[in-house]
Amino acid sequence: MTDQQSIIEVSNLNFYYGEKNALNEINIDILPHRVTALIGPSGCGKSTFLRCLNRMNDTIPGVRIEGQILLKGEDIYTPDVDLIQLRQRVGMVFQRPNPFPQSIFDNVAFGPRVLGLTGNRHDLNNLVERSLRQAALFDEVKDHLKKDALDLSLGQQQRLCIARVLAVEPEVILMDEPASALDPIATLKIEELIAVLKKDYTIVIVTHNMQQAARVSDFTGLFWLGELVEFSPTEIMFTRPEKQLSEDYITGRMG
Repeated sequence: MTDQQSIIEVSNLNFYYGEKNALNEINIDILPHRVTALIGPSGCGKSTFLRCLNRMNDTIPGVRIEGQILLKGEDIYTPDVDLIQLRQRVGMVFQRPNPFPQSIFDNVAFGPRVLGLTGNRHDLNNLVERSLRQAALFDEVKDHLKKDALDLSLGQQQRLCIARVLAVEPEVILMDEPASALDPIATLKIEELIAVLKKDYTIVIVTHNMQQAARVSDFTGLFWLGELVEFSPTEIMFTRPEKQLSEDYITGRMG
């Protein structure tokens, strides 16, 4: 696709829930400062794969993984990997906004405080403001930073959750259907934000919305029954896919 060095390299990935093989022989390279969209029907393995990239699946009893996932050349599944540091580097934005029942300020400051990223209140204030600005939320909340985050609209809550991820200075942002619970206007703001954020971050997004994948992503992968059927530049995927299954899914004949 390009000579650029991948930030994430996935090789021969198999993932099991007990005996169930949920992901089968997944191979994919994710490039830095690009948006990679993962599409496919419900239950096809998109979100499971996404959670493999920062080991969120580790919390589920009875799961097992084979293969290799490298983040900048380092295997993230070796026993000595610091999971807190990994999830700082590879942040996650969930399907439904999940702000903490705290103030707007404290939501964004939570990670930096826990990780000791700032030395004093002035630095913390600057980091919170910068993160809210990056998430296109600061101008809407700058006079209400002590307000309960749960009082925000759903769209604002989701951008707050993005700001919370940005505050710990990640390299990769995983987004699991980040706009599926939002109205069209709030969805558009998230999509516009993704376009801006990819200048500084690598983004991997799971979406059921094919139009959204076409709008926001540089590369698209189609998952089907736990397999990665096709992975290509988005323009090719949506105009001249290589596989018949891809064409059938994208045109609505299947799925």
